[in-house]
Amino acid sequence: MTPPSGRAVKKAAPTKKTAPAKKKAAAPAKKKAAAPTKKKSVAKKAPAKKKAAAVDRTRRETGFTRAQIKRYAQLSPFELKSVLIDTAERAIASSRPGAIGAEMLNAGRGNPNWNATAPREAFYALGHFAVEECRRVWTADDLGGMPEKAGVGARFETFVRRHPEMPGIYQLLDCVNYAVDRFGLDRDTLLHELADGITGDNYPVPDRILTCTEKIVGGYLADEMYGGKPPRGLQLFATEGGTAAMCYIFDSLMKNGVLHKGDRIALMTPIFTPYIEIPELDTYGFDVVYVQADMYTEKGVHAWRYPESEVAKLADPKVKLVCLVNPSNPPSMELSDRVTKQIQGIVAKKNPNLLIVTDDVYGTFVDGFTSIASALPRNTLLVYSYSKHFGATGWRLGVIGLAEDNVIDELIAKLPRKEKDRLAKRYGTLSLEPAKMRFIDRMVADSRQVALNHTAGLSTPQQVMIDLLSLFGMRPEGHAYKQKVQAIVRRRLDLLMEGLGSGWKISEDAGRACYYIELDLLGEAERGYGPEFAAYLEKTYEPIDPLFRLADQTGVVLLNGGGFDGPEWSVRVSLANLDDLDYLKIGHHLQQIFAEYLEEWRAGGK
Repeated sequence: MTPPSGRAVKKAAPTKKTAPAKKKAAAPAKKKAAAPTKKKSVAKKAPAKKKAAAVDRTRRETGFTRAQIKRYAQLSPFELKSVLIDTAERAIASSRPGAIGAEMLNAGRGNPNWNATAPREAFYALGHFAVEECRRVWTADDLGGMPEKAGVGARFETFVRRHPEMPGIYQLLDCVNYAVDRFGLDRDTLLHELADGITGDNYPVPDRILTCTEKIVGGYLADEMYGGKPPRGLQLFATEGGTAAMCYIFDSLMKNGVLHKGDRIALMTPIFTPYIEIPELDTYGFDVVYVQADMYTEKGVHAWRYPESEVAKLADPKVKLVCLVNPSNPPSMELSDRVTKQIQGIVAKKNPNLLIVTDDVYGTFVDGFTSIASALPRNTLLVYSYSKHFGATGWRLGVIGLAEDNVIDELIAKLPRKEKDRLAKRYGTLSLEPAKMRFIDRMVADSRQVALNHTAGLSTPQQVMIDLLSLFGMRPEGHAYKQKVQAIVRRRLDLLMEGLGSGWKISEDAGRACYYIELDLLGEAERGYGPEFAAYLEKTYEPIDPLFRLADQTGVVLLNGGGFDGPEWSVRVSLANLDDLDYLKIGHHLQQIFAEYLEEWRAGGK
C-alpha cells in the first residue's frame, strides 16, 4: 500500500487559502464589542498554535500528518507493514537526514532466516532415487513410468551403496531406518510411499494424509506437542500450512452446525491477528469475548500472563469456542500450568462442550513444551505448522490433530433431525452412511467444496517433506538442531535488550519462547519517567507514531502490538528473521526514538 504522495508539503496550501475568510468573519464583531472579540480570538488561537505545533512535529519526524497516521492505524498490522516498508525504502533512497545505513531492517515478519538443511538434502537424494525408479519401470527418452512397490526396499539399499558420495543419502537412509524401527512400518510400503509421493504422480490417497505419513507425524507431535503421551487414535489432516488449517476449522465448524453465525467465542489475547479478524467477517459475525493476558510483574513490566478472573470467562456455557496461540504471538509466552489446570476445571464442571483451537507453531522454542491438547484431548483441535522451526514457510506444511474420541463428533451426533438431514444431503455423495463421517473427514471434504473431495489433500511431495522434517526432528541430529535455533532467538533477544539500554525491563520467565518480543512503549514511559510523560505521549501522538518514526529515520520496520489486541503503544519485534547484530542496532534505534519523545516533552510538552 502506497502512502499519500502529498504528505506534509502539499497539505500546507489549503491553510493559506482559508486565511482571508477568517479576516472577513472577524470584521462585523469589531463594530459591536471589540474588546470581547479580541479576548475570544486569543482564547481560540493559543490551543490552535499548540495543535499546529504538534502536527508540524509529527510531520517533521515522520513525514506524515497525525491524521494520516491515524488512518493507517485502521489497517491490519501485516498491511500496515507494507506502508512502513515503503516509508523505510524511500527514506533510505532519498538519504533523509538521520536515515541510517543503506539497508532496511525489517523485523516485522516472523519468517526465520535459518532452515534445516539435512532433511532437505535427504529430500533431494530421495528425488534422485525416485527418478531412477520411474526409469526402471519405463524409459522412452524423457518419459518414465510410475514407481513400483515390489522389491523397492532392496533397490533402495543398492542405490545407497552405489551413491555413497551423494549429499543427503545417509541422512535419508537413517530416516528410513528410524521410521521402520520406531513405527513398525514395512520397508517396501514406506519406500514406495516416499518414492511415489516425491514423484507426485498420484493424487493423495488417503486424501486426509498418507498412511505412513500419519504414523510418522503422529510420532513427531507426540514428542514435541503431547509430552510423549498422545491421545489414543490421534487423527491427522495434512494442510497447506497453519493458515489453511485455521480456514478449514472455522469453515467446517460452521458447515456442520457446531457453530452458528453470531455465536459467542473467546480469544486469548494478544493473539495472531487473523484470529481477531476472521470472527469479524460477515460470514461468522461471532460475539467475541477477550481473555486478556494483562498481568504485570511490576509497574510497567508485563508478565503476559492470564489472571484467574480473565480465564474464568470461559466458564460461561455460551462461550462455545476458545482460540489461543501457544506460546503466544507476539508476547511469545507458553501457557502456564496454572491456566491449563483452570481450563481443565472449567471443562470438567461448567462448560464441558467448550471447544479449544490451539495453534502451537512456536512450541518447539520452549524446552519441555506440552500443548493444552495433551491435557484436554477430547475438546482440542491442535494446529501445528513446520514453517518456523524448520525454516519452511514457503513449503506451506501444516497439520490438524484431533483425538478419535472428541466432543465435536458428539455434538454433531446430537444435532436436531432437521440439521442431520441437511448434513446427510451435503455429504451423501461421499458415503452411504454420511452420519458416520467423522468431523476430521468432513473438514477434508469441505476443503474442496465436497464435490471435489476425490482430489482433496495436501500434495504428496509436500507430505514427503513433512515426513523427512518429522523424522529428522525426532532423531539426535534434530534434537541438536532444536537447541541451536532456541539459542539463536535467545541470543537475539539479549542483543535487542542490550541495544535498548539498562533502563528497559522485561519479565524473566522460563516459558518465554523468544521468537518475538512485545515491548509496551507507553508502559515503559510511565515506569521510567512517570504518568505525566505517558499522558503527554497519548495526548500528542498516535500509538503507531513510533513505527513511522523508526521507518522514516532509521529504516527499521516493526509491527504494532495493538493490531494483535495487545497494548496500543506496544510494538512487536520478530527475533527470527535478521542477523544477530541487527537486533543490537534495532534496540539502539528504538531507544533513540524514545529519547526524542522524552526530549520533546521536557522541552515544551510538560
